[in-house]
Amino acid sequence: MEIELLQNLKDNPNLSLFENKGISLQEITLLESVYNNGNPFPTALREMLFLAGEFCAVFDFGLEETQQEMQEAARSPMPKYNREILRPFYVVDVYNAGSQFLFVYLDENQFDPIIYEAVLHERHNDSTPWIHALLDRTLSQFIDSRLERLKRGENPF
Repeated sequence: MEIELLQNLKDNPNLSLFENKGISLQEITLLESVYNNGNPFPTALREMLFLAGEFCAVFDFGLEETQQEMQEAARSPMPKYNREILRPFYVVDVYNAGSQFLFVYLDENQFDPIIYEAVLHERHNDSTPWIHALLDRTLSQFIDSRLERLKRGENPF
């Protein structure tokens, strides 16, 4: 697969204790069929999965073994919190015991989509919407910023 947007991720596969590890194009196609009605994912998402879909130093995939398990784990608590996302989306990072995650909408920019945060639990004294753009950064910009933190010896999260 030709890498157009995530050259920095490709060029820095081992900035943490573990090396980034991707998933196959066949696995990506399967995920596209399940989460995007068979349509291709945005370029930046496809590249991230290809380069680091099994392990990524700048994203936390949770305790799940596969991307599909992570997708289901992030989606499953939504009814408990009375939350629903009606548009097609793909989770790229989970945290806070699964009640928060980062994701991209699959029906926006098909090249490099904006990254969003979803906070399923109630936030007291906080008027931030439960879904909000995360610093209006695209997926590739977000990955690059976390890679730069790693290069400086900082925690990427």
